[in-house]
Order: sequence, then structure tokens, then C-alpha cells
Amino acid sequence: MSIDWIISIATENWEMFLRGAWMTLLIATLGTVFGAIIGLLIGIINTIPKPERGLKRIVLKLINIILGIYVGFFRGTPMIVQAMVVFYGAAQAFGVDMDRTFAAIFIVAINTGAYMAEIVRGGIISVDKGQFEAAQAIGMNHWQTMIHVVLPQVLRNILPATGNQFVMNIKDTSVLNVIGVTELYFQTKSVSGNNFRYFESFFVACILYLIMTFVVTKILHYFEKRLDGPQNYQMIDDLEQVEGKKA
Repeated sequence: MSIDWIISIATENWEMFLRGAWMTLLIATLGTVFGAIIGLLIGIINTIPKPERGLKRIVLKLINIILGIYVGFFRGTPMIVQAMVVFYGAAQAFGVDMDRTFAAIFIVAINTGAYMAEIVRGGIISVDKGQFEAAQAIGMNHWQTMIHVVLPQVLRNILPATGNQFVMNIKDTSVLNVIGVTELYFQTKSVSGNNFRYFESFFVACILYLIMTFVVTKILHYFEKRLDGPQNYQMIDDLEQVEGKKA
């Protein structure tokens, strides 16, 4: 490895690397946001109480089966295969010529939605059942209970897992080069194909991926601490004062 080569490749091709990094962040961010929305909706639908009998019970069971198939399929298959099926399948089966960037965001979103659905379901289950009963006692329906009582707690509980999914999406966008999306991996392949310095080119890409994931992780940790509130730190200070008096 030559440091001179790494510096030369980075300085001569910084625009391509920057465009690739920007596209990676765009796809990962929008895909994670839309995927989280999909996961929240599925989580709420899966927790709707089912009547003992009647058409509503049949409809809810059918919806839950369809959602279960969706979650199982996208959790059980790799994103690179999903990209090929969605992008080329849409063209061959339905004659739809999808924009590559839109296709990339769509693929990441539906893949993330499947994982977020399970994360949200676990977050909802973790909320004490007494809160559901209390909300129903004051006349709230299921959707009102979810929006005003449950989801604010769930969002805080699932934030670390959502952050991890975001970081994973930043790295997993590299597989989207199979459908010609010009993200960071695709741009790095183009650079290395021009100079035949594969190690040095992809070393630069490694540094960029590391910077993106590190910055995103730090930002998410900041928001987690903000959501914790100052009372947690005050409690620690009070405990230290009590222990100091005992000593």
C-alpha cells in the first residue's frame, strides 16, 4: 500500500467519492424513514384486538397473514436478491421502467419495514398492559391508545434498534450497485477501474463508510441522551450526595 497513491486517488477523484457518499446517505436516510413508518403501521395493525367472531375477525386475520408473509419474505431473503427481483421484475412483468434512485429507496424502505415491524412489535409488547386497560377505561379506541399512550414510549424504546438499522442500511446500500445505482461502492468501482489501484481506491471508500457510520452513531447517541431527560442525571447527582453524607 502506498500512502501517496491513496492521497492521489482521493484528491483526483474526490467529486466521484463525494457524489457516491451523498447518494448512499440519501438512500439510507429516506429508506430508513419510510421503512420505520411501514414498521410502525404494521406494528399497530398487528396489535388490533380481534373480535371473537364475525367478518372483522376474518379480515384482520387475512391482513395479518399477508403482513406475516411480507415480513417473512423480506427478512428471509438478501437485499441484493430483492433489488434484482423488484427492479428487473417490475420491468419484465409489468413494463415499468423504474428510476434507479427511486427503486433503491423503495427497496431499502420495504426491506427496512420488515425488520422494523418486528422491532415495533417488540416495543409495543414491552409496554405494560395496564396502560392499555387504563386508556380503554377513559374511552380511547385502539388507534388513540397507540398514538397518545403507547407510541411515545415505543419510539423511545426502539430508537437504539432503529439507529442500528440506519447504520446497517448505510453499509447495505453497496449491494444496490447491481441495478446501477451510483452510490459509493459503484463510484469506487468506477475509480478503481480507471486507475487499476483497487486496494487504494476501496481503502478510501472504507474510510468514507467509517466516517458516515461514526457520525450517524454519535448523532443518534446525542438524541438518545436528549430523550432520556435531565432527571436521570439529577438522580445520579442526588445519589452521590446521599452517599457522600453517609461517608
